Amino acid sequence: MTYRFIDTHCHFDFPPFTGDEAASIARAAEAGIAQIIVPAIEADRFATVLDLVRRFSALRGALGLHPIVIHRHNDASLARLEQFLQQRHPQIVAIGEIGLDLYMDNPMFEHQEAMLDAQLRLAKQYQLPVILHSRRTHDKLAMHLKRHALPRTGVVHGFAGSLQQAQRFIDLGYYIGVGGTITYPRASKTRDVMAQLPLDALLLETDAPDMPLNGYQGQPNRPERAALVFDVLCELRPEPPEVIADALFANTQRLFALAPR
Repeated sequence: MTYRFIDTHCHFDFPPFTGDEAASIARAAEAGIAQIIVPAIEADRFATVLDLVRRFSALRGALGLHPIVIHRHNDASLARLEQFLQQRHPQIVAIGEIGLDLYMDNPMFEHQEAMLDAQLRLAKQYQLPVILHSRRTHDKLAMHLKRHALPRTGVVHGFAGSLQQAQRFIDLGYYIGVGGTITYPRASKTRDVMAQLPLDALLLETDAPDMPLNGYQGQPNRPERAALVFDVLCELRPEPPEVIADALFANTQRLFALAPR
């Protein structure tokens, strides 16, 4: 049986999708992926993401300044973000990908925090949810989220923290993104967390073309593989597959205010 899914995190504005968008969307649809959310990573990508979501009805977009390229973000980047948000494009459903990252060299962490806070203020002002990146920063990120108290909350994507950290985000009203990490048997901590979290707090994602699934190492990830992430999630959880599929779909529609397709 084929269920309906939404890939809540796919960088569709990068290769291998560039120039192959229609065929890639069709491949995803064959696997039950009804919609794909495309988060931007920097101001120079905003127009590209907006063009994609206008051209393809299966796509929705998010605009944000990703901490992994923090050295490229400045006040002008924030001003461009607000200019796009002021236009209220209906296909733009979130601010993202934003967040914090202490995994990289020279993280410029104070600058990261300033950029995050500014974007959380915009999310509150424009009543949009956020798509959050967090590596080695879950506790710090939770403090920022608690302080800003967004009305539309968001999702902590690619989550690989502890059960307690996940529960803290959920207590703040946030969702947890379930991705390809759970397809690796050695990722026992993350698999155990996803098995125990409330089903109404989970979203499905790929982070394509990044985060390859087990068995696909060395290949670009793809949105249709969200269905394979779902299969593994079903192995880990006690609920029937149709209950899990319906919950993931409904959770995504609720967070991002997506119309039924």
